[in-house]
Amino acid sequence: MQGGGFAVATRVFRVRELGRAPPDGHTSGYPFAMAPRSQSIDLSKIWLFSTCSSRELRTIRKALEEVSVPPGRVLCEEGTIGREFFLIVEGEASVRRKGRRIATLGPGKYFGELALLDRRPRSATVISETDMLLLVLGQRQFNGVLDAVPALSRKMLAAMATRLREADSRASSVISH
Repeated sequence: MQGGGFAVATRVFRVRELGRAPPDGHTSGYPFAMAPRSQSIDLSKIWLFSTCSSRELRTIRKALEEVSVPPGRVLCEEGTIGREFFLIVEGEASVRRKGRRIATLGPGKYFGELALLDRRPRSATVISETDMLLLVLGQRQFNGVLDAVPALSRKMLAAMATRLREADSRASSVISH
């Protein structure tokens, strides 16, 4: 396996940067295990899943891995191929592009979907800033959930449209100054 990896329950995710410190030396460590947690989170309380039926929530629950991550871990790296979708339940992560911090994500926010949807390299690096509880879907599980729960696809599209509009607005304000 190239780089680090982490184990979740019986699955091994092959994320190149998981388990390595970010390039700026934020923390040290090589491969680390993400501690599995009991699947006790009420998915219906999470914005992304709030309109799902009980049956759809069961489908989603079966596909998710619930994991804990310590601070300072690179969850995904800009320019690498993405294999997971992450939803933050607890904690915060910083988003960096070309080494510069561009955002902070907290509970209810998610990342990693773009690389899974278009199979292109990650557009940013995301690093855990605090202890985090994450819900993780691998590529196959992500695609299966989107097929099984069409309302989730529409909700994600709406969220991506909002992100695009916000980015466009920021770009316009930079250009006009």
